[in-house]
Amino acid sequence: MKDISEYGALYDFEKKNEDDEIYWTEEIDKLDSHLFSFDMKTVYNLFEDYPKRLTKEQKAIFDRENPFWVKFFGL
Repeated sequence: MKDISEYGALYDFEKKNEDDEIYWTEEIDKLDSHLFSFDMKTVYNLFEDYPKRLTKEQKAIFDRENPFWVKFFGL
């Protein structure tokens, strides 16, 4: 988990689906970083922060919106 200021410039935040609560973004000049945010202030790295640094509510939201990753991690 990193505050946006630690990342410097980021691409625009985007939702995969209009009704999602999670925004996805990436660091400029880096591919496949899998960064996401719930509030566009705190940014999580999928492979470093999921699920251990998410609150119970955040994990539930993430799991609901991203079944591929739940299956990928076997959770």
